[in-house]
Amino acid sequence: MLVMASVTPLFASSGQEEAISSGENSPLTVSLITCWPGDEVYELCGHEAIRIRGEGIDSVWNYGTFDFNTPNFLYRFVKGETDYMLSSYPFAWFMPEYRQSNRRVVEQDLNLTQREAARLLSRLRREALPENRTYRYNYVRDNCATRIVDRIDETLGQKVIYTDSVRHGTFRREMRAFHKNYPWYQFGIDLALGSGIDLPLRGKDEMFVPLDMMQRAATAHTTDGRRLVKASRVLNEGVPDATLPPTPWWATPMFLSILIFISTLGICVFDGWKKRISRLWWTIYFGLCGMAGCVVTFLVFVSEHEATSPNALIVWLNPLQLITALTVWWQRTRTLALIMNWYNLISVGLLLLVWPFQPQSANPAFFPLMASAVALGATYTIISFKKSSNIGKRKEPARPKRKTPRQKSPRRPK
Repeated sequence: MLVMASVTPLFASSGQEEAISSGENSPLTVSLITCWPGDEVYELCGHEAIRIRGEGIDSVWNYGTFDFNTPNFLYRFVKGETDYMLSSYPFAWFMPEYRQSNRRVVEQDLNLTQREAARLLSRLRREALPENRTYRYNYVRDNCATRIVDRIDETLGQKVIYTDSVRHGTFRREMRAFHKNYPWYQFGIDLALGSGIDLPLRGKDEMFVPLDMMQRAATAHTTDGRRLVKASRVLNEGVPDATLPPTPWWATPMFLSILIFISTLGICVFDGWKKRISRLWWTIYFGLCGMAGCVVTFLVFVSEHEATSPNALIVWLNPLQLITALTVWWQRTRTLALIMNWYNLISVGLLLLVWPFQPQSANPAFFPLMASAVALGATYTIISFKKSSNIGKRKEPARPKRKTPRQKSPRRPK
């Protein structure tokens, strides 16, 4: 749904706008342009745009444009301060990208009166002005598809009734349906976004995905019975699926997490037998958890993304795990290491137990990784307890008995 495009608003003079509104020019046709998913991660849900054509005009209006050259773009994106723009340009510039990537493109002509079409065009022209074109992007609430749905409702001045059947139920499930061949991308989304994307949805909420929007628009109608779409056509046949092929099972997060869990269990058994700690494994595992925890903590407490907080994963992934990674190396920090390993044993263990009863959905690959934290915490505490018990049971070395001097018996007189 993210598109990088030239921002070239198509403006008309005030006289031209008045002529269009009064119907003096040739009729305007307003249509929805739905583009199938592509192989880039920002293309996995497809793209939606508005096309307006008539005599002397054939333009596309695109809410999915952004500029990578914006200062601190990546930081602002993570923080939730991502600004997108409405841009307009000739429709001839729009199609080559999708033909080149062999992506399917479908056009749906909207059943608008000329007055409504002119009103929408006027609204889009005002909104595309440099001082108006920027908006605060939200992946599921305010994007290239939801903005168009809102503009159609505003243009018609009456409620548009869409099919309200729920297909996916939550934002996360709908994302997973479109990300199925990109398990690492979905792994990152499940890591970063909390229970806010697991709330029950209405059918209209699912229209943040362009393909779902297209399907619901095809059967939508206004309160007076007018169908929203009067005709549709395929502009580019493309292939049924232009995304990458499925990720091999051995390269998925699930396989790696199971491998880490099995390795952790093996190390824990070996360390329990030897009564020592493989400190390097503790450092690698909890170091990675701590670094991931810094990102999760930032998203929960700093980011403005509405879906990043609350996030139950912060119990497991938080910066405190860096303490666990470091304190296992020195005897003087042994107490702190023991406290953190107790924390992982109890807190992460309880998190695993209560997870099915709380609202947030987890990536399946998380559970073997969380179980690894519990196993490491249990191993450290058990070995520490055994060492403490052995020290207490050590007997002090027996003191040598002092020899008492022999008393000489008195001599008998001769």
